[in-house]
Amino acid sequence: MGQLVEGVWKDEWYDTKSSGGEFVRDTARHRNWVTGDATPGPTGEGGFKAESGRYHLYVSYACPWAHRALIFRALKGLADHIDVSIVHPDMLWNGWEFRTDFDGATGDRLFGEPYLYKLYLRADPQASGRVTVPVLWDCDQARIVSNESADIIRMFNSAFDSITGNSDDYWPEALRDRIEAVNDRIYDTVNNGVYKAGFATTQDAYDKAVHPLFDSLDWIEGILSENRYLTGERLTEADWRLFTTVARFDAVYHTHFKCNRRRVVDYPKMWGWARELYQWPGVAETVRPDHFTRHYYFSHDMVNPHRIIPVGPDTDWTRPHGRG
Repeated sequence: MGQLVEGVWKDEWYDTKSSGGEFVRDTARHRNWVTGDATPGPTGEGGFKAESGRYHLYVSYACPWAHRALIFRALKGLADHIDVSIVHPDMLWNGWEFRTDFDGATGDRLFGEPYLYKLYLRADPQASGRVTVPVLWDCDQARIVSNESADIIRMFNSAFDSITGNSDDYWPEALRDRIEAVNDRIYDTVNNGVYKAGFATTQDAYDKAVHPLFDSLDWIEGILSENRYLTGERLTEADWRLFTTVARFDAVYHTHFKCNRRRVVDYPKMWGWARELYQWPGVAETVRPDHFTRHYYFSHDMVNPHRIIPVGPDTDWTRPHGRG
């Protein structure tokens, strides 16, 4: 993964030397919001009204952050209103690519660009920063609305309800404090924690990441032993934000990122919860193990220098989850 520096693409990996071997994730630089009436959202500018066909979503099937947006697009019935372009799973010297020689990779359906960084330059010819997915693109203004997955799923949760007629709410007001508390711990120690362990370049940095990760997985197992979902008996965004990491855990993070104390299948409650979410209408189609195993093992040559892609695990996500 490289980055843009004042409009020029640089093939540069994360600088862990300056952080004591620790992986430090960059913050998203595009934080505007689509709203029902084009008023500004919690961050950024206004002017982004929810309209059918106006926005285009760029994602990777491999990326857990982009996967969140794909899931909410499915849950909220947005497929007929927001089209999608899916990058190739390989992320090499030019970052995310729009090749089509892998099943499910669509190419750039808007502009036919070869690389995702070219899209960022369309929005700002002097752009700087990491080039990441998901990207929500405004076709009317030819600019990026947002590349922050946490914001995009909340836009999808409610901004288009009057268009779709789908009022399912995964960010209910009564549970927001609890959702935020769960999100905060899971983001730091699990969603981002697997990366902090996997991209660590010192033993100390790895240890600082991997132990809190498994402490949190034990904590999650405890919650799911007493509740159906992470915040109680109602399915919320907190569950979906965790799910995209859990879906990749045994196939990728357990081995590739050395998060190998236990597997998800070793947590009975979490494994049942994960199968229930996988079997939720519209979700299984968004889960592509072929993309995420290829991406991680082939793209991260600093972790897997010979780019050997493992054959397993053979996991049955369609087995009855037994949760009613």
